[in-house]
Amino acid sequence: MAQYNEKPFEAELCAHLAERGWLYSPTDHEPGAVYDRERAIIPSDVLGWLRDTHPEELAKSVKAGTSQEHAATNALLDRMCKVLDTPADQGGGTLNVLRRGFRHVSSSFRMCQFKPATSLNPTTLADYAKVRVRVMRQVHFSTKDNRSLDLVLFVNGLPVATLELKTDFTQSVAEAIDQYKKARQPKDAGGHVQPLLGFGNRALVHFAVSNEEVWMTTHLAGGKTHFLPFNAGDGHGGKGNAANPHGSATSYLWEKVLERDAWLMILGKFCHVETRQSRDPISGAVSKSTTLLFPRYHQWEAVTAMVAHAREHGPGQKYLIQHSAGSGKTNSIAWTAHRLARLFDEQDRKVFDTVIVVTDRTVLDDQLQVAVRQIDSADTGSASGEGIIATIDEVEARKAESKSKALAQALTGGKLIVVVTLQTFPFAMEAISENHGLAGRKFAVIADEAHSSQSGATAGKIRTILSATERADLDDGGEISVEDELAAEMTARATTPNVSFFAFTATPKAKTLELFGTPDADGLPKPFHTYTMKQAIEEEFILDVLRGYQTYDTAFEIARNAAPDVFGQPDDGYDSIPERVFEEQLVDKAAATKGVMRWVKLHPTNISQKCAIIVEHFRENVAHLLDGHAKAMVVTDSRKAAVRYKTQIDAYIAKRGYTDIGTLVAFSGSVEDAETGPGQFTESSMNPTKVGSQIASAFSGPEYKVLLVANKFQTGFDQPLLSAMYVDKRLSGVLAVQTLSRLNRTYRTPSGVRKDVTFVLDFVNDPEEIRKSFEQYYTDARLETTTDPNVVHDISAKLDQAAVFTQAQVDACVAAWVGRAGNNALAATIKPARDEFAKRYTDAKQRDDTAEIEALDQFRKDVGTFVRLYDFMSQVVDYADTELEKRSIFLRLLERYIRPTTVTAEIDVSDVVLKKIKHTPGEAQDITLGSGAGLRGVVAAGSGKAPDPVLVAFQAVIDRLNDLFGAEFSRGQVEGFVDTLGAVLLENEALVEQAHVNSRVQFLESPDLSDAVVDAVFANQHSHNAIADYIASGHADSQRLIAEIGAMIHAAVTSAPRASVATVAEPPGAARLTELEALPAGWLDGEGTAIDRGSLRAARALLAALTEFHVALPRIYPTPAGAVQLEWHGPGPRVEVTLLDRTQEIFVLHSDGTENTVRQAETYATAQVVADLLGGAS
Repeated sequence: MAQYNEKPFEAELCAHLAERGWLYSPTDHEPGAVYDRERAIIPSDVLGWLRDTHPEELAKSVKAGTSQEHAATNALLDRMCKVLDTPADQGGGTLNVLRRGFRHVSSSFRMCQFKPATSLNPTTLADYAKVRVRVMRQVHFSTKDNRSLDLVLFVNGLPVATLELKTDFTQSVAEAIDQYKKARQPKDAGGHVQPLLGFGNRALVHFAVSNEEVWMTTHLAGGKTHFLPFNAGDGHGGKGNAANPHGSATSYLWEKVLERDAWLMILGKFCHVETRQSRDPISGAVSKSTTLLFPRYHQWEAVTAMVAHAREHGPGQKYLIQHSAGSGKTNSIAWTAHRLARLFDEQDRKVFDTVIVVTDRTVLDDQLQVAVRQIDSADTGSASGEGIIATIDEVEARKAESKSKALAQALTGGKLIVVVTLQTFPFAMEAISENHGLAGRKFAVIADEAHSSQSGATAGKIRTILSATERADLDDGGEISVEDELAAEMTARATTPNVSFFAFTATPKAKTLELFGTPDADGLPKPFHTYTMKQAIEEEFILDVLRGYQTYDTAFEIARNAAPDVFGQPDDGYDSIPERVFEEQLVDKAAATKGVMRWVKLHPTNISQKCAIIVEHFRENVAHLLDGHAKAMVVTDSRKAAVRYKTQIDAYIAKRGYTDIGTLVAFSGSVEDAETGPGQFTESSMNPTKVGSQIASAFSGPEYKVLLVANKFQTGFDQPLLSAMYVDKRLSGVLAVQTLSRLNRTYRTPSGVRKDVTFVLDFVNDPEEIRKSFEQYYTDARLETTTDPNVVHDISAKLDQAAVFTQAQVDACVAAWVGRAGNNALAATIKPARDEFAKRYTDAKQRDDTAEIEALDQFRKDVGTFVRLYDFMSQVVDYADTELEKRSIFLRLLERYIRPTTVTAEIDVSDVVLKKIKHTPGEAQDITLGSGAGLRGVVAAGSGKAPDPVLVAFQAVIDRLNDLFGAEFSRGQVEGFVDTLGAVLLENEALVEQAHVNSRVQFLESPDLSDAVVDAVFANQHSHNAIADYIASGHADSQRLIAEIGAMIHAAVTSAPRASVATVAEPPGAARLTELEALPAGWLDGEGTAIDRGSLRAARALLAALTEFHVALPRIYPTPAGAVQLEWHGPGPRVEVTLLDRTQEIFVLHSDGTENTVRQAETYATAQVVADLLGGAS
């Protein structure tokens, strides 16, 4: 069993290092390398380094061979230790001593020589070779007892890292972490100080290492110690590490990270001390904190890979770094900027003259200054860092009279790093291209993904690379990103061989991938480096916003205005319009849908009902979170909508007498809306006067809880208290991910409450569309939607069957919880169930009982599923069952004790529908991300042609809408909706002309069609408001309806005389179908079902589609089952089509007597099959 414990693990790791330039000490008291517990250094290595590199300076302080040698040596070491013991933010500590050395009396000593950027100075190269890196085993760190650390790493006698190793055969990395927290404290309970473990004063980083995982911390603080994962990822976008066929999964630590050059590079170019002031968003208190930053694995790997590639390939390259929120991009950018600024190639030529950093984040500018100042001192020995960074902001621009001049001065004046804003960046690119003084110079451009307003100088160029939806948002005051700005510059300019681009983003668009991606083996662009959203969530750097995702299906109504005269009469409380009577007139499909929904969205009644849902959901489910400081965002789809939402939500809050929900609104420019009131509406006029333009700052305070936005704060906004989002805007792709990700920031309140739940209530989007959006950037996520409330009961019953706990244990736990009996009492109530689970799991492992292990694993997952599902469902369903609440308390605590340390329990839950405004629950589903769907690239920027529009026949639209909404709406209401829009659309000569000159497919894809319908709906929005929301929702049924409208309108237009656009003839067979529609039940000798309206609708659609294929009119029969059947009899095959609501069954009897049956789901596909069988034209 000896091979399974950690001693061989230690020996193997140390042997690997010893073979690759490390000094190795098997114990802490080897001859020539004795560890000094009190000073926490190896004196012989310190003095050996000084003798090798500073013989003259050392001789001044220590006279060798004299009686004072021993005392002088101790004085020198004590002086160095005093500097080491000085706080890092005051110039002391290990990092400062390694980089800047220390002074003693009249002598100055460098304590390390980091690898020089060039080989031009042989002395520095020689000193670098003399650096002593040592690994020492079983180091007795305590000055009080004989406790020891498994490994300690030293540089020239100074400790820089400690490691606790655990082999997974006997223990886990969690036990190593626990050991650090409980038995590796800088100061023990008796006040005894352990010098080796002081924050920044000796060891800089502490690693907990097993065969499977590595975790690290730079600050040991007992039970409050926070360890971060230092793992490479599982190879599939998740946390942990991939299996290594040649050894431990964590071998990258000693094979790559602890490689001599790499390790010294981390100490010299990555680690730095950061002191910042921060305001707590709850208490408002300003606090000062000092952090020692050590790179996470993906940060080190990405920066190192970029620098190595740039060193080899020089300028003219493009790098796309796809790092999720929570990845620490700010520090990654700072490290990259400094490394590139000091980078030389193999021939000692500078790779880049200047590094340009594009960002609107002042925090990045501040952190960059701090990091560069400290890191650069490793090369220069100075802590000033002056002359390295220039920031081109409005102040510098005024000094130089213009941004162009300020940039030119910085770029030609030898600044290594120039920080510019999004608005200033175009001037930088212009200067690089056109300033003769910069000819021949080489640049690196690093783009941060932070966001800004549309006032950038390249807003016009950016429009050319945005989608139609993005352009519309931009026109409505939306924001643009550095990613878009950079893409616009790349698109507008030819390839720049003297400039390399480094783009950092969490959600690269297809255009970004094409411009900056690295070709893979198949020639397809991919990111140069990736840290996935999945890994960030699993490592708990961000939250999973797709859990608890709730959609609303809104029922609405449309009515036909049946006026007795041409002027109409009001029949629904709204102004009416003259009725437009026509037979089978054509209406535009997608445009009518979008337009009617636009009107419904803005209708005061609709918005007021949604505001009631939002406010009550917030009060009941969100307001109490985070010690009562949780906040919410309402995402509207336009500035006008934001104005109306703000007005309605404030009115509702006032009416209800709520005084604890302050609201703010954010949108650009001014809005005129007579419906809301006279004059213009702006942020300033709608928000309290004291807020002014400081909306983000005001929202961080305790007074305001809800922020309503229109194309602002959806990207780049960081508010950790944001816990709920109410979405009333179509979201897809990057915008969906960026918007919903505003919720993903983690937070812990001053009282210790952790943010671990978020809410999304979506009035518009289909969860499947959201899934597809996240799929591009995230694998293996789960979208919990359409949940049956009874699933809670089902899971509860399933847990009972496992017999791991008893009701008595649940009751005891709840009693302790409610009675605030304390942690020990609670733990005692959980212990029996925990022990039972552990015993059964251990026994099953020993018996190799796979079935039992799987059952227990499923139990563990079910516990987590119950807790999360009940948390969510209990907010929206009144179970009136205290037993479920008690069970929730017990299982939440039990989950912590039985949760696996390496696997996140899967969630198997479905969507939930809140039934407040005619909501219809969808089918239960388990939506799982992970298929890795990729982004679709652009064939050629700006080369596409707008496709031609889509129209459909009036009667089919009526039937389809009636089928969708059932008996809830009358036929007259539905006809009124289609009739009104159709009349307007048929007066659109350009639209009708497109229908005449384009094929059906081309016409259906036309954006002009969509625009025309939107205009038609807006022109008549006062007459119909009930169906629009459904159509604009993007539901699959609404899309089918739109397709059918387009097909029928096209058929009607193309079959009508060109001179007449006011009316359209009935499609072939319409009269016969009308006869069938009138057949009563029992039409066949007392039997025979009344003809199904869905079958009639399908028949009308098919007959209209068949006109395009010039197929002969069929015989039309009813079937006893209530379906419509079309039959063709001729010299060829006999074809029968039976039309059901969702399926079309095609029976074929061939001339040779053989037969077969084909089923189709789409009308056009059926028409194609029939045409092929009968020889019609396609």
